[in-house]
Amino acid sequence: MRNIGKWIFRIFVMFILAAAAAGLWQREQITRLLAVNSLFSEDEIVRNFSHMNEAFLTTPVSRGTGPTTPLNYGADAPMQAKVADWVTARDVTALVVLKDGEIVHESYYKGTTAEDLRISWSVAKSYLSALIGVLVEEGAIASLDDPVTQYAPALGGGAYDKASVRNVLNMASGVVFDEDYLDPKSDINRMGRVLALGGRMDDFAADLDETFATPGAEWKYVSIDTHALSMVVRGATGRPIAELLSEKIIAPMGLEYAPYYLTDGFGTAFVLGGMNLTTRDYARMGQMFLQDGFYNGQQIVPKDWVAASTTASAPTATGEIGYGYQWWIPKGAVPGEFMARGIYGQYVYINRPRGIVIATNAADRKFREEGVADQNVDIFRIIANSI
Repeated sequence: MRNIGKWIFRIFVMFILAAAAAGLWQREQITRLLAVNSLFSEDEIVRNFSHMNEAFLTTPVSRGTGPTTPLNYGADAPMQAKVADWVTARDVTALVVLKDGEIVHESYYKGTTAEDLRISWSVAKSYLSALIGVLVEEGAIASLDDPVTQYAPALGGGAYDKASVRNVLNMASGVVFDEDYLDPKSDINRMGRVLALGGRMDDFAADLDETFATPGAEWKYVSIDTHALSMVVRGATGRPIAELLSEKIIAPMGLEYAPYYLTDGFGTAFVLGGMNLTTRDYARMGQMFLQDGFYNGQQIVPKDWVAASTTASAPTATGEIGYGYQWWIPKGAVPGEFMARGIYGQYVYINRPRGIVIATNAADRKFREEGVADQNVDIFRIIANSI
């Protein structure tokens, strides 16, 4: 994980050369693969994270036709020296802080702006969870204890055969999925090739056939679980994720700019990490969850779902970070403290007792180093307790 650029280089240069030699790929496809090759390079990562549509196929997520929900500005809250040092150390590109629904701090770095649509990475998982909560209330998904194969029969006979929707939401599917970025043969790298080369993510998930534990028995963060949930949603509704998310979550929130998803070659949204929004719009999501799913004058996500999904219900190790339904609960969290997070330093942190939402984007190539994740939470708590 220390040098993901090398992983990208090994994988995609190989495919570029093979494709060019065989004459099978158009110029646009080769250009896209070259862009992916440099996605995480030190000189280009900041720009790339604001222009993911140049490296991947995408699909728009309509913001609807309603007005933008205003985010009013409160009294400016100067950041402490520790926060300024953290911004530099962690290659932060944006920091938006809300207190009681008002912006009390907003800053952008490294040439980014308030208009940049920044890649979410795994923050996107929490958006899919919110959508599932709406569908459960509407009855499209009858029960979290239903088997995933009831809604996604293509997963039958494989690793997900005995897992319930709840198991997968909790990242307790028991499915073997190797997320070693430095191993070109790992599952995460094979998945990356499927995505970048226009393959079908559904087929990739259905082909997984190994388990390491009985579903529900052990927690292990397995990114492909979120794609399996996407298959459940699409199977239950017969509709694409981008369309559903727009109708149920995005349009009711009144965002400033229309988001987009990265997709595979068949237009299927890359739900486990492919959302792209402005940092203020990430903050709106956090504010909606701080308010128990109520935002812009309406109950967007059921209150009960907000409570359940942000409670540490997964079988994580005692004393370690907790996990709910695609949401994280920090170590030592007070009630009402939870977050969405993604690789390279993307966060939406909520502290309900303090009335605080913090949305941050970053291009932190050292995000995997020991102690970095805990340091990030410590900074969020410093900010929350100082306002």
